[in-house]
Parts: sequence; C-alpha cells; structure tokens
Amino acid sequence: MTKIKTVFGCQNCGYQSPKWLGKCPECGSWNSLVEEPLSTPSERDAGSIAIPGRDLPPQSITAIETSDEGRLKTEGGEFDRVLGGGLVVGSVVLIGGDPGIGKSTLLLQALDRLARRGVSVFYVSGEESLRQTKMRADRIGISSKDLYVLAENSLEKIIDAIQKLKPRVVVIDSIQTVFTSQLQSAPGSIGQVRESAGKLMLLSKSTNLSTFLIGHVTKEGAIAGPRVLEHMVDTVLYFEGDRGHPYRILRAVKNRFGSTNEIGVFEMKDSGLEEVANPSERLEG
Repeated sequence: MTKIKTVFGCQNCGYQSPKWLGKCPECGSWNSLVEEPLSTPSERDAGSIAIPGRDLPPQSITAIETSDEGRLKTEGGEFDRVLGGGLVVGSVVLIGGDPGIGKSTLLLQALDRLARRGVSVFYVSGEESLRQTKMRADRIGISSKDLYVLAENSLEKIIDAIQKLKPRVVVIDSIQTVFTSQLQSAPGSIGQVRESAGKLMLLSKSTNLSTFLIGHVTKEGAIAGPRVLEHMVDTVLYFEGDRGHPYRILRAVKNRFGSTNEIGVFEMKDSGLEEVANPSERLEG
C-alpha cells in the first residue's frame, strides 16, 4: 500500500512544514499547523479545469484591446461607495464577517437589484439548501426571476454551472465550504480554500466575471482559513456589528480600484438590510 505524503500547513498564514510545530514560525500562531495530504503539481494538473484565456501567450501592452465598461452599479448607495463607485468588471471581492451578521442578506439584496435591471446573476450556497435560500429570499422580499441559485460545494460543478449559465456576477457563500476533488484535504483547510479561490479568480479574470467570495471570520477577527486569501483578491470588505444591535458597518480594508477610507452603515430589519444614508443623524436620534 502506497503511503500518502503529508505536510503540516498553518491555517492562518499558509506556512508549510514537513513536521508538526506547536508555534508557526511565520505568523507566530500556536497550534495552527494541521496535517494535510501533499499533492504534486502533476496531480493538480491532471484534473485541471478548462478556463478560457488561461494559456494566452505574452502580448504587447499596446496590442491588448480593452473596452470602457465602467463600473457595474448595484443601485445600493452605501454598498457602491465602499466598493469605490460600483463593482469593477472581472474583479474578485472578499466579504468577511461573523456568522449570522448579515453577509448573505447583503449580497442577496445586491444581486436582486442587479437582476431587476436585467443583469444575469448567480448565487451559490454551500451552507444552505435551495429551499432554505428561498425561505430567506421570501423573508426579505427577493423575487427576481433572473437571480439563479445553486446549492453546491464541489468547485468543479460550480465552475461548470458558471460556464453554462454565463452570469455577469456570482456569489460564493461561503468559500470555506467549497472543495476541489484535486486535493484530499477537507473543505475549509488552507489548501482547499487557496486552490478554490485561485481557480475562481482565474475564471473571473479570463471571462470578465465579477465574483463575491463570502468568508467567515475567526474569534480574532481575521478571515478564517488562509490569510493569503486576502492577498489574492482585488478587494476585501468586512461586515461588522453586534448581533444584539440593529446597525451594521461595511468597511474596506483593501481595494485595488478605490479608497479604503469609506464605510457604509446599514440597519438590520425583519425585511432585510436598509441603508442608513445619514448615520450621525440616525444615531443621535
């Protein structure tokens, strides 16, 4: 019987070691190294996903054709402002926050507004069934027929569905639940999250697909899984607030296409999230 080679990977920063260490020498975290099967480049390439444009040869920058598509407005003033004026075509946005804080509601409402304007949108849930997603949508008044929903965890099936549907915007809820069959480690591990996010980012860049990745945060306030995920994406947003308090704050900690000085304020109600255009006036009252 062939022995499976393994490596110990830090679940916070991605550092790898051939043996277990109590403290990660890279980020200083204690007890964060987890044993995972080690996949070789040939094993990963054997099941690689066909993505258009990934094998293009080097080109002169003057020969590359671009189209001035501007930004895709979600028609949510607070949300668009934090994004830097709207959603950049082909960008990958990571939204982190505590479980149950309202990340899914925020993006479902944004997708619904886009779908009502004829934009093809796709919501992939790895945590809820289609019935549960529909119950949430009914509660917050989402009913656009152009908003497509899939309950799936397999990266290969998700990418296949995206390539068939050809949406302009997709939401993956959450990236920690997605896994690829090319790796033997469990969903949520450093290898799975990094590989899944990398393939989705490659798909987005090559097809001008705008992608939202939802990520849960740890007790320390960092996005669960690899910290390297924040370095891979174009924009990182945090959705914060106290579940016992109705107000939520959306802030950018990284934005390649805009400022990180803007914040958006929302109020959680039974019908969903409502934007607070003048938070100082609302809070004073």
